[in-house]
Amino acid sequence: MTTTSATPPGDDHIPFEPVGASERRGPLRAGDRVQLTDAKGRMHTITLQPGHAFHTHRGSFQHDELIGRPEGTVIRNSSGTEYQTLRPLLSDFVLSMPRGAAVIYPKDAGQIITMADIFPGARVVEAGVGSGALSLSLLRAVGDHGHLHSFERRADFAEIAQGNVADFFGRHHPAWTVTVGDLAETLPTAEPAGSIDRVVLDMLAPWECLDAVATVLAPGGVLINYVATATQLSRTAEALRADGRFTEPAAWESMVRGWHLDGLAVRPEHRMIGHTGFLLTSRRLADGTAPLTRRRRPQGTEATPEDKAAWTGETFTDEALGERPTSAKKIRRVIRDTGNRPQIVERHSGSAAGQAEATSTAPGEADQ
Repeated sequence: MTTTSATPPGDDHIPFEPVGASERRGPLRAGDRVQLTDAKGRMHTITLQPGHAFHTHRGSFQHDELIGRPEGTVIRNSSGTEYQTLRPLLSDFVLSMPRGAAVIYPKDAGQIITMADIFPGARVVEAGVGSGALSLSLLRAVGDHGHLHSFERRADFAEIAQGNVADFFGRHHPAWTVTVGDLAETLPTAEPAGSIDRVVLDMLAPWECLDAVATVLAPGGVLINYVATATQLSRTAEALRADGRFTEPAAWESMVRGWHLDGLAVRPEHRMIGHTGFLLTSRRLADGTAPLTRRRRPQGTEATPEDKAAWTGETFTDEALGERPTSAKKIRRVIRDTGNRPQIVERHSGSAAGQAEATSTAPGEADQ
């Protein structure tokens, strides 16, 4: 694969610019999403449109006053309230974008990119698209010449995700393919055996997909799982060990605590982002290679009937894990709020695959 680099000195060709780069630099333009922050830290997100105005109970100002001005401008409204104006960062966008399913927090997305070693040009499979939060980080990492193939069981979630991604990058990302269907059934026919560098699973029962993942994952490739509960974590780890094609799994979680900074009053914030999920990684072994046998001290404990039931009798559903199901009414509202239609969605039913295409519309405004 040939990758176009920046233009060398003296070259008259137009330099290559990655998708979305032009949306992140230069003066503020019509259509740009802008984050307004007042002196108390309250934030509003608007999309700049000529002739429009931003109103609150504290006054208003015209969008035209910002269009053409540099990012970082402080603007004063009709009542004298000042707002700092900046384009939202990816982390800001993820936490404020329309969503149908819960998103993977930036703290976890950053670790997935680093610990799974998602590199430019990588071929990555993602399962469990949700609202597209992790897809944004993965597309940033693989770049225009990489390949991200995302699988989602629910067509409405896939539509929301495609709208959010198109809204952030300004258009459909050329490295992205979205397939609506079950990963275990569709992955072996969607990607050639041994062709995938990394696999990211965000689903209720990742252990059900290990055979399909092992088929397409190249030797040395990384599998990283995001699960919400300790029961899911334990079952996935044991399934990886029993499969025999993966290295010994490693797992962790992260917690982020902000700090209050005001002169000499430096202390932890009262609130923090605690447990959001567990991350578990393993790597694909070469075919015909047996994993190393773990050496550890005996624990001296026996599994109870309740422990064994977690692997045999329990059905993993959103409700069983204590998650509230997303209502159909909310899904319809979120799809409307994204203001985008999907680019290309491959639809699968069982083992029979078909394709359905739709043309996206221009991103709509998502004021908050």
